[in-house]
Amino acid sequence: MKTKILLILCLFASVAQAQFVTNNKRVADVYFQNKEYYAAAEYYKKALQISADSVGFIVPYGFENKIKEESPKKDDYEYCVFQLAEALRLYKNFIDAEKWYAMAKDFTNPKYILSTFWYAETQRSNQKFEDAIASFNTFLEKYNVKDGYAAKARTEIASCQFALNELRYPRLFRLSRLQNNINDKGSNYTPTIKGGNFYFTSSRPIGSSGKKEVLSDKNVKVAKKETPFINAVYVATGNPLTESISIRKTAVDGAAKESAAPAFHPNGKIAYVTSWTALGNKKIYQLNATPGVGKDWSEPIELGGQINVKGFNAMQPFVTRDGKYLVFSSDRPGGSGKYDLWYAPIRTDGSLGLAVNMGKVINTPDDEEAPYYNVSTKKLLYSSNGRVGMGGFDFFESEGDFGKWTEPRNLGYPFNSSKDDLYFTPLDNADSEGYISSDRESVCCLEIFHVKREFLVIQGILLDCNTRKPLQDATVTLADSAQQFKFTTDENGQYTFKINSNRGFKLTAEKEKYFSKNISFSYDQLAQKDTLFSPELCLIPYEIDKPIVLKDVLYEFNKADLTEDSKGKLDYLYTIMVDNPTIEIELSSHTDSKGGEAYNMDLSERRAKSCVDYLIGKGIPKNRMTSKGYGKTRPIAPNEFPNGKDNPAGRALNRRTEFKVTKK
Repeated sequence: MKTKILLILCLFASVAQAQFVTNNKRVADVYFQNKEYYAAAEYYKKALQISADSVGFIVPYGFENKIKEESPKKDDYEYCVFQLAEALRLYKNFIDAEKWYAMAKDFTNPKYILSTFWYAETQRSNQKFEDAIASFNTFLEKYNVKDGYAAKARTEIASCQFALNELRYPRLFRLSRLQNNINDKGSNYTPTIKGGNFYFTSSRPIGSSGKKEVLSDKNVKVAKKETPFINAVYVATGNPLTESISIRKTAVDGAAKESAAPAFHPNGKIAYVTSWTALGNKKIYQLNATPGVGKDWSEPIELGGQINVKGFNAMQPFVTRDGKYLVFSSDRPGGSGKYDLWYAPIRTDGSLGLAVNMGKVINTPDDEEAPYYNVSTKKLLYSSNGRVGMGGFDFFESEGDFGKWTEPRNLGYPFNSSKDDLYFTPLDNADSEGYISSDRESVCCLEIFHVKREFLVIQGILLDCNTRKPLQDATVTLADSAQQFKFTTDENGQYTFKINSNRGFKLTAEKEKYFSKNISFSYDQLAQKDTLFSPELCLIPYEIDKPIVLKDVLYEFNKADLTEDSKGKLDYLYTIMVDNPTIEIELSSHTDSKGGEAYNMDLSERRAKSCVDYLIGKGIPKNRMTSKGYGKTRPIAPNEFPNGKDNPAGRALNRRTEFKVTKK
């Protein structure tokens, strides 16, 4: 009898435990469906029967063996492991998510096929770029569906390769996280400066109590307190780079709504803000200045259909410094994909024109957000997660005037990180210093960083190689793999570049009727210097069909073979041909008066051809060169003195090799 009772109790306990696991899974699903990812992760952890006192979301020792066991629980375990990884990733806890995806990627059930993709994503977010490349390639090998994930995986591989290069050759930026209570609990982002005050958005808790709200599906109801982490606009007085600042919540807000991303019109009379409720779309509101009535701003007024399209989101307003345009991000119809950048003209009376999409040069099928435009430099700075970059949202820069834009370029590491980087605001007109938002040092949330561009100066003087006089109005171009800068020399032949990169450059100097010249600076030359001088750069003048003597190009006696020393002298011409890839030349050889005409003509032709053959051997295309022997028919000095005596010096001048440009 005791044995039967014990057996019944064991069975009851087993059923109760199974019911407990199932209930935790259902609760977790409700939280997940309502985007409460941290709470969902906690309950998936409980559903997996991981001890409550285990630290965080660490995978317990030997846990993987539970899943490998063939049992009725296997499907539940696999589901909860995958969902736990998903919840952690969406909560942006990539470190722990990677460990759970490491198990889920080996599940054989096809519904978990994306585990390998997300595993690679978490590796990339954790800066394991080489491992991520291998995992993305594994995903592509076993994923046979031609959809966005396959294309995204290929983009991510390119991004990892880009990131590895960026880490090897970092850009010249200095970043520091603000150490005061601007970076409080929750997310802190959208730094904006107005009138010497520092505005920003924060989701810091505004209280510990809140009314209860119910989350539910068909089977489970979950009661939870209203979150105290509410997005609102705050202002800090004092220097944000110091600890002694004062912070207060502002009235630049939407009543009974969450608000973010304030933008101020330069006339000081209008502000814009993004506001939303838990169940509604994000919309942009306008506030009007109300001096002398006890508060600074009016109640928010929802902008019309030219900005806010019903059923879609509009957010992150930015007003250009000249007050002409409102730029914002929206997923409204007519775009390239998810969130696009749009702009609307601001009329003189403050009303707004119809929004215009900023086009496919700027926008991608993924998200473009957080615009900033400098009207002085005509440069647009914004964030995108749809291009090759470090990972997550990266900053990109494009030049244009709202009619036409250049191809956006990634601002590289360390301005960008493997996580999300958004919301630049400047401290000066040159955008050389400012603030950004990034979660690079956080598990879950954006924080505000001070950023300052550092510069490397490359300068020198450009001369005429023959006269040694300065060359004015020459064009000097400095370029790396991603950008180029041009400078026109002054009356002293001087050129100066102030650049934000140290990854190796090619400098090209050009002027009409001169051979162009290229010189390269390696990373090692640049990395330890603030200024690099090149004072002796000179250009060689030329005219079409005017011969230029190649000095000291000599041959074996009575032969057409070049001496080893002469090959080195011909490298001078090789460099000219490389630096001037469009020119064509005639390379000619001449003799003195000794010997017969036929012999000298044949010898000179063979010598000219040996020079051309040498240059072909070094890679110069054959169709850019011709060889010609002139024998003794074109002396440039007398072979004899007037009295008939031999002139050795004159004959030496006549035994020469020349080239002339026949086509530019």
